[in-house]
Amino acid sequence: MDLDQATQRSRDTWSAGDFGMASGTMLAAELLCEAVPVKAGQRVLDVATGTGNTAIAAAKRAADVIGIDFVDGLLDFARERAAAERLKKIHFQFGDTSAIPFDQAQFDCVLSSFGHMFAPDPLRAAAEMARVCKPGGKIGFVAWCPDGLFGKFFRLHDKFNPPVPGVPEPVLWGDPAVVRERFEPYAESFHVMRRPRIFRALSIEQWFGNMAKFLGPTVVTMAKLDADQQAEFRRELMDLMAGANQSGDGTLFAPADYLEVVMTRR
Repeated sequence: MDLDQATQRSRDTWSAGDFGMASGTMLAAELLCEAVPVKAGQRVLDVATGTGNTAIAAAKRAADVIGIDFVDGLLDFARERAAAERLKKIHFQFGDTSAIPFDQAQFDCVLSSFGHMFAPDPLRAAAEMARVCKPGGKIGFVAWCPDGLFGKFFRLHDKFNPPVPGVPEPVLWGDPAVVRERFEPYAESFHVMRRPRIFRALSIEQWFGNMAKFLGPTVVTMAKLDADQQAEFRRELMDLMAGANQSGDGTLFAPADYLEVVMTRR
C-alpha cells in the first residue's frame, strides 16, 4: 500500500460534498459517550471528529475535549456547531488518525464515531489511539458493520471506484473479531454492542439525491463515472436501499447496523 497516496485520497474524498449531513449520526455519538461513560472533568480526544458529533456530545457532559481531523472544512463546521451550542471546553485542530499530534497517555478517553474507519492503515490507527490514552482509560468508537446496510453501501462504492490497492475495507472496524485482534496488544475488557441507525427520507430518490450532493464518497464516485456508469451506480444503490426499506408507505425507513465498542487501556 502507498500510504501517502491512500491518505491523500481519503482526505480528498471527505473534503468533497458537504458533510453537515453527518449530524444525522449524532445519536450514535451520544450513546457512545453514555456507554464509555464520559465523566465531568475528563480529558477527551475525538479522533477523526468530522463535524464534531462525538466531541460535542462529550463536551455536553462537562468533559475537556479536543477534536482532530485532517479536513479543514470539516473542522470549520465543527467549530461553528460548538459555538452555536455555547460550549466552552472544546477545541478543534488539524490532526491525522495515523499520526495523532499528542504525547502518549494524555487522555482519559479516546473516542471516534465512524471517522477513524477510513484511516488507510488500521493497525497504525489502533496503535495511535491506544498510545495517547492513559493506562486504565477508555477507548471507544462506533463503526459500520460489514454485513449491515452501510457495509454493502461502501462495497458498492468500491465496485465502481476501486480503492488504493492494499487498503483494508473500512467496515472491518465493525467486526468484533477484527477489533479484538487490532487492540489486543493495548486493551482489555472489551464491550461490544450492535446497534441500529435508521436512515429516513421522504423517498429513496430523495435519499440518493442527498448522497450524490453531500456525501464525499458518493460525490467522488459519481464524478469518476460516465453517464451510463452513473445510471448503473444509482440503480444499484437505490435497489440496495429498497431492499432494506421497512417503511411500507413510500418513504424511506432503513436500519443500518453499527458496532459500538468500549475497551479499557492496559
